[in-house]
Amino acid sequence: DEQLDLDDGRWEDIHVVTGALKLFLRELPEPLVPFSHFDKFIAAIKIQDPSLRGRCIRDLVLSLPPAHHDTMKVLFRHLCRVVERKEENRMSVQSVAIVFGPTLLRPASEEASMAMHMVFQNQVVEHILNHYGYIF
Repeated sequence: DEQLDLDDGRWEDIHVVTGALKLFLRELPEPLVPFSHFDKFIAAIKIQDPSLRGRCIRDLVLSLPPAHHDTMKVLFRHLCRVVERKEENRMSVQSVAIVFGPTLLRPASEEASMAMHMVFQNQVVEHILNHYGYIF
């Protein structure tokens, strides 16, 4: 319900805007990848066969509730544009995945294996960025 003045100079700093986006996504009651899909995505990214892994991740994205799927499509399209400008902004696919992986995919409860999950969370985001056209 807060009214924001987007003409306010503080919104010109890309770090403020990015931080606000990450905070918004992190504070959602359920992440963009619903808790019910977390283990499925982690299992899919571990598949050794690249074509099977790709199909599995695409099918999982397609199985998301419409609001999650549609938001993911718009967000990842934007993140792909960020990556396209990596020479200017130093945000490679890996960098974007590290920044957004733990925010977009997280387990329902924090576990001891959180560090291990983080690697796979990042890999899922990286995979979706690298295969955006095929997935969406």
